[in-house]
Amino acid sequence: MVDKFVGTWKMISSDNFDDYMKALGVGFATRQVGNRTKPSLIINMDDQGMICVKSQSTFKTVEIKFKLNEPFEETTADDRKTMTVFTLENGNLVQKQNWDGKETIIEREVTGDGKLIAKCVMGDVVAVRTYVKEA
Repeated sequence: MVDKFVGTWKMISSDNFDDYMKALGVGFATRQVGNRTKPSLIINMDDQGMICVKSQSTFKTVEIKFKLNEPFEETTADDRKTMTVFTLENGNLVQKQNWDGKETIIEREVTGDGKLIAKCVMGDVVAVRTYVKEA
């Protein structure tokens, strides 16, 4: 169920994100901003099963809408154009982005203590971003 992900989440920590962005091919200036930004994550779902994930910060707000297991075109916060699909795997919300023959996976999990952990994987580089629920 996606229900446990629904809400507003505030980032409290981000580990190894610069190396993850480097692995994605993000330029220096964008990485500097990305490392300083602590976005809120707003997740909701409508009656038709359409899920909305919004990453909101003072720098940039990015919003995507999708249905589980249905690929769609996404323009990422760093302006990559990807084919993206979200799935639920073992209770985790898994986002796979493919572009230019590359793939990254962002796996979101809500832990027993109520935190949302986003594990970002590109090759052998792993970044972990932790959020707490605001609303």
